[in-house]
Amino acid sequence: MHALDVLGDPVRRRILELLAEGEESAGAIGSVIQAEFGISQPAVSQHLRLLREQRFTTVRAEGTRRLYAVDAAGVQRASAWLSPFERFWKGPLAALDTELARGRRDRAREGSGEGEE
Repeated sequence: MHALDVLGDPVRRRILELLAEGEESAGAIGSVIQAEFGISQPAVSQHLRLLREQRFTTVRAEGTRRLYAVDAAGVQRASAWLSPFERFWKGPLAALDTELARGRRDRAREGSGEGEE
């Protein structure tokens, strides 16, 4: 399965968003996903399994709990696929950053009284 196929599903993207904050138990993930998407616990488990199989997450046992975390391998595959397209947003973002910095500088000068006659 292609990395972007994995990320194409909103439930799987949300699971990864939750895990970006840090390791989380399957039960906690399931509670959030069930509440937000209205899907069953077995459906959440299927999404977790697919994320694990496609190396977007890792899982480790801690007693009876299963703790999930982001696996960098899957994220790196998605990033590698997207990298040829970065030129479409890096330039415009750099230009935006320049304009924002210019605006901050101009506001700071106005606030300090610089440039006034």
